[in-house]
Amino acid sequence: MKNNQSFEHKKQNIAPISIFMHRMWRYNAFAFSLVLFSVGIGTIGYHIIADISWIDSFHMACLILTGMGPVIEMKSDAAKIFSSIYALYSGVAFLSITAVFFAPIIHRLLHILHVDQHESE
Repeated sequence: MKNNQSFEHKKQNIAPISIFMHRMWRYNAFAFSLVLFSVGIGTIGYHIIADISWIDSFHMACLILTGMGPVIEMKSDAAKIFSSIYALYSGVAFLSITAVFFAPIIHRLLHILHVDQHESE
């Protein structure tokens, strides 16, 4: 199997644990970078547009990103618009980040199940 290949084909053997762990590290690092990017955008946006402190902006961005909901009332129309757009973005981002995080695990499980099924035939 080539190192630049992301996942093994269903007709190939299951990747060794070292390749799987490297794949987990890469996908988890990418998921974590998406979290940092998303929280950073929210924190900066809330601080600048909603005019709230850095800590409160970070707190608000984290809670919105995870789907917990707002903790500070938005006073201006611009802040309400930013908060609405960030909430919409966060819903999609959270699902996408979760998919990226679990992709190697799900692929490995499905690959193992497919190999077991293929071997029993």
